[in-house]
Parts: sequence; C-alpha cells; structure tokens
Amino acid sequence: MFSFSLLFRFLNREWLLAAAVAGLVMTSLLLGRLPLFSVREIEVLLLLWALFVPVRGLELSGFMRMLAIRVEATGSHLASSLVLLTFVLAALLTNDAALVVVTPLTMGLRTPGRARLVILEALAANAGSALTPFGNPQNLYIFWKYVPDISTFISTIAPFSLFSLVLLLAAATMLPVRAAEPSEGPAPAASGTTWMHVGLLILAVLVILRALPIWTLLLTAGCAVLFDRRSLQVDHGLLLTFAAFFALSDNLRMMLSGALDTREHVFMLSALASQVMSNVPATLLFSRFTDDWQALLWGVNVGGYGTLIASFANLIAWRAFMNTEHDGAARRLFAMRFLFAGLMMFLATTILHCLMLRWG
Repeated sequence: MFSFSLLFRFLNREWLLAAAVAGLVMTSLLLGRLPLFSVREIEVLLLLWALFVPVRGLELSGFMRMLAIRVEATGSHLASSLVLLTFVLAALLTNDAALVVVTPLTMGLRTPGRARLVILEALAANAGSALTPFGNPQNLYIFWKYVPDISTFISTIAPFSLFSLVLLLAAATMLPVRAAEPSEGPAPAASGTTWMHVGLLILAVLVILRALPIWTLLLTAGCAVLFDRRSLQVDHGLLLTFAAFFALSDNLRMMLSGALDTREHVFMLSALASQVMSNVPATLLFSRFTDDWQALLWGVNVGGYGTLIASFANLIAWRAFMNTEHDGAARRLFAMRFLFAGLMMFLATTILHCLMLRWG
C-alpha cells in the first residue's frame, strides 16, 4: 500500500538522488534519447564501492573509535588535534568517513565552542580530501578520467589543501574547547577483520593508482561476503546518485554548448555551480565540456566551501549537529556561522589561485 509518509522520508533522506532522477527523466523525454555510460564511468562506480566497503568495515570494527579515543587525551590542543585528525583521515580514507568518526566525538565535548569546531572539521574534511585522488568522489572521477599521475595530481591541488589547513589550524587554536571526560572502558583493539579491511583499502588505493588491474577488486567482494557481510551495508543511495548524475550529465552535454573556453571560466563556473548543486554533480557536469582537469580540480574542491549543500561533507557535519542540538536558535546560528566561514574560506582560496598560481 502506498504511503506518503514513507515517500516523504525517502525524499528527505535521498533528495539529491530524487533530483538527479527527475532531471534525468525530463531531459531524456525532451531529447528523446537514453543517456550513455562510458566504461570509465562504470569503473568509477566500482572503485567508489570498493572504497566504501573497507571504510564501512573499519567503522564497524571500532578502528575509527580507537583513533578518536587517543585524540581525546590531547588536552589543551584538542581543537587543533581534531581538525588535524579530520584532515588526515579525509586524505587517507574519505571525507565522509573522517566526519563520521570526528563529529560525534566533538558533539560530546563539554564546551560552548563545539558548534564552531564542527564547522572547522567540515572545512578540514573538504581540504584534506582534496589532497588525494581517493579522498572524495570528484577527485576519484577526475583522476580516473583524465589520467594524470599521482605526483602531478597532488602537486596541482596541494597549495589549496595545505593553505586551507594552515588557516583551519589557526582558527582552531582560538576556540575555547576543553577536553572531554575520559572514555569509559578500554579502547577497542584491532581484530583480524580490522586488518582485512585495512588490506582491502590498500588494494582499492593501488587500483586507483593503476598499480593493479581493476578486476582485482573481486577480492573485496569475496572477502566481504565470506568474512564480514556487515561491511556491505554501504551507502547504495549515494552510488545510485552518482549513476543518475552520470546519465544526466550526458544528456546535458547534448543540450548545452561548450562555451568553457578558458581555465578561468572552468574554475569559476564549477566553483559557483557547486554552491547550488554540490561539487560532485558539478564535476560530472563540467567534465563533459572541458579537458582542463587542473582548473576543474581546483574549482570543485574550492567550491566545497560555502553553502551547506556545496559538498557531502558539509551535509554530514550539519546532520551530526542537528541530531544532537535541538534548540532552534542554536541551529540557525550554526547555519549562519557555517555559511560565513565557508564563504570566507572560498573567497580566500579563490584569491590565492588568482594571484599566485594560475596553474602555471
């Protein structure tokens, strides 16, 4: 039996997927064609899934919590440690995994500065994930599609990422954050399953770096099915969202002209588009019109700063705060602070790009 309440909950949870599917249906009807998927796009979906599984396994095994407990003991440097931990985890794992670990810990702190710290952590997740090809979905797509080598990729985006880290650490030192109460019970210990997922994560990274063929990801499926089926409970809605946007961007390519004739246009338009449609869909869309991957890489990663919907990391941080803080005034203040901090960071990194880099 049809239930409007179930539909409402689905749309509230998967609004981006619903928007992508709606756009896909409308553009397909308008064009009278079905979109095409390239082999590289299918490979990107497989790679994302192969990253999601071990990251999910590490979350469930307690590995992430073990790292967080150790950070809790850093005392007066707690705010800076949490920002740095978010940055590093986002670079080595993914931005959403970093926030899943750090934001619940932050919301449990005994401090009036925790809302501002969550904002800095969201920005740190964007900055850290920008540094590596596997830190966020848009980087993975750009790396896999345009085939730059890893050193070229990191050297291209490192000035943005490291400049952001310096600003974030400076801001964190000014927050009045106190250490949390000592955690009850012993910290979780690494198990055999934990190390299996570490190995599967390394495997996925080696495939992304093209050190191993993509068919070796069959090991990820086999190990998860045989030894830890819980790790298969990944965000399938997010994978479907990517697939829908792949198809939608193919239709939009047929409808729009390729007027992005300079890298400045690519940079600015992709960064601005990220503010209203999120940086992952913006990546998929603009990649159809340009081969200037350096400009696109900067644009969509800088574009992750700004509005709450500019990146998935921002939305994760927002949900973490909303789940804990129920005061309406505090929620509105958080949103205003987030917007102010994000736009200021966005403006600063854009100026840095224009004055110092221009991609050589």
